[in-house]
Amino acid sequence: MQPLHPVLFVSHGAPDLLLDPGATGQRWSELGAALPRPSAILAVSAHWESAVPTVSRATAPQTIHDFGGFPRALYSLRYDAPGAPTLADRVAGLLGAAGIPVSVDPTRGLDHGAWAPLRLLYPAADIPVTQLAIQPQAGPRWHLRLGEALQPLREEGVLILASGAVTHNFAWLTVGATQPYPAAAAFADWLADRLAAPGSENLIDYRRTAPQGAAAHPTEEHLLPLFVARGAGGPGAPQRFAPGFIDGGLAMDAYLWPGGMAVSRPAGGI
Repeated sequence: MQPLHPVLFVSHGAPDLLLDPGATGQRWSELGAALPRPSAILAVSAHWESAVPTVSRATAPQTIHDFGGFPRALYSLRYDAPGAPTLADRVAGLLGAAGIPVSVDPTRGLDHGAWAPLRLLYPAADIPVTQLAIQPQAGPRWHLRLGEALQPLREEGVLILASGAVTHNFAWLTVGATQPYPAAAAFADWLADRLAAPGSENLIDYRRTAPQGAAAHPTEEHLLPLFVARGAGGPGAPQRFAPGFIDGGLAMDAYLWPGGMAVSRPAGGI
């Protein structure tokens, strides 16, 4: 039996992170170098929402600049990786076999939740990639189920890359802050404790059980990719990478479920 490929969740931050990568960008680059090279990548981003799970069959995904008000240089950045239509078909098949309704989009490109971390993880843009949409109206348990249905991809060398945010409350941000906002730090540490513990019920009910749970995510779309990663990664404790906070309130944590494959320890540690 082939060892399981890792599953990775990253907090992607604002798009202009790419112009000043800092500690977070360095950690992503280290992770990309440390991970086994995948056969293909399935990105699950907070920035593609759909009524039912939808996967892209684009053969040459466009770089979508789905943001406004940032420096002009950001809009010239591209990520011209090949598409992964065969993987898209496999994803649709796995979800359908699990009784989950699924749709296929023939042309949808990569939003910044996918291409921004990928530019630092795999800058050569030579690994086929496709993207799967989330369903914010469906909640955490649904996305845990999506991840569980996708587990067989790990036996096929596919990297499941979930991209969202550990905290996502703009009211917690202070531009240039060097210390974490206390509520953001409390929620990030609670989340790490829950991910390290067996079972998922308290994690699923985070809005009620976590300190500042609902405040950490006034809307849920940025945390839902983490539940896909947890479902695909399984109940074992992931490795936490905590490069710090941006503007005090954005916890930039990443989580890695290594599976059975050897993962070199990034120079930055955990």
